[in-house]
Amino acid sequence: MTTKERFLLALANKKPDRLPVTTHNVMDYYLRTYEQGAEKHDFFEKYGMDEIDWFNPYLPDTQDGQYWSEETAGYRGIVTDSWRISAENINHSEYQTYRYTIHTPSGNLSMVIQHNAYTRWVSEHLLKKNRDIEILAKHAPHFLCDAANAAKHDAAMGDRGLLRSIVPGFDIYGQPGCWQDAAVLVGIEKLILAVFDDPAWVKELLAILRDRKITYLHSMREVSMDLLELGGGDASTTVISPAIFNEFAAPFDSELIAAAHAAGQRVVYHTCGGMMPILEDIAAMNPDAMETFTPPGMGADVDLAEAFRRIGDKVCFIGGFDQGQFFLNSTPEETRSEVFRCFEACGRNGGYIIAPSDHFFDAKPELLKAFADAARECRY
Repeated sequence: MTTKERFLLALANKKPDRLPVTTHNVMDYYLRTYEQGAEKHDFFEKYGMDEIDWFNPYLPDTQDGQYWSEETAGYRGIVTDSWRISAENINHSEYQTYRYTIHTPSGNLSMVIQHNAYTRWVSEHLLKKNRDIEILAKHAPHFLCDAANAAKHDAAMGDRGLLRSIVPGFDIYGQPGCWQDAAVLVGIEKLILAVFDDPAWVKELLAILRDRKITYLHSMREVSMDLLELGGGDASTTVISPAIFNEFAAPFDSELIAAAHAAGQRVVYHTCGGMMPILEDIAAMNPDAMETFTPPGMGADVDLAEAFRRIGDKVCFIGGFDQGQFFLNSTPEETRSEVFRCFEACGRNGGYIIAPSDHFFDAKPELLKAFADAARECRY
């Protein structure tokens, strides 16, 4: 069985030849620090994991006056004459810091992004006043999927792995889910307060973001892609209540899942945080898979066996493995035992892809090997 066939059977909630074993992503920091700058493909080959290749094939809608900007401060995005982006380097004692300014006829918006050796994050949010969403609605480009580029990438990938992408977020810095994207643009604290103070404004913002994403999904018909990520950790019950999830996250993201399915695409709903109170709510949105099933040791709440008892017949499970403990602070035998425990909890009937419960930056190579070796021993 090829790696792609193995993944696709698991995503269909069926039994492949063995348990698929992978990682959510391979972080550049890990490759630089532990693998002498190896390529991601080499990482999967070295450890015998099932390969995932991330690829986001965006395309300007030239009929709408869109085109690629010049690269500036590490950013090259899709712009129009009424949505232009400039960047400036801001001196900072600790972090690489850039301010991105969006210039429109209706006014300017700006956000600040910071970087360190591990990752990047938003330190100043884009939407500072309620009326800023009017600028977003009027001028932000609704870009498309580059089907030809996706097909070329898929052909190069072949059967050696899974081609994975995201439902696009805001393109300077954004996230796949509507609620998660809004949290990035507004700030999660302000967004939660607005749920109570001005819920109509929150839903208006979510609808603006949904419509941009749906335009992209409509352009994905017959596009060669294996799996699209949706959701985000700010939609987890570590951050918001089930009531907020069901009123503000689920309705908008459910529309995206339906649009993706109409375009022939599979969707995994990503909730890197608390999931147990909303397991059935997420499954009812009809994704093909759910992740990350983060355990208590990584700061969330998932009991894999209980989660499988409740929704194991409805979706493929991805994740569930405590990388903090078993990639850094255990023996190889303890890591192997945890793999077998995860398999017994939710993998015996198929429909399970074992993976860390999100990104990892640091790991002991011998524990990665134990993780992958043990998973390949789990057969149906």
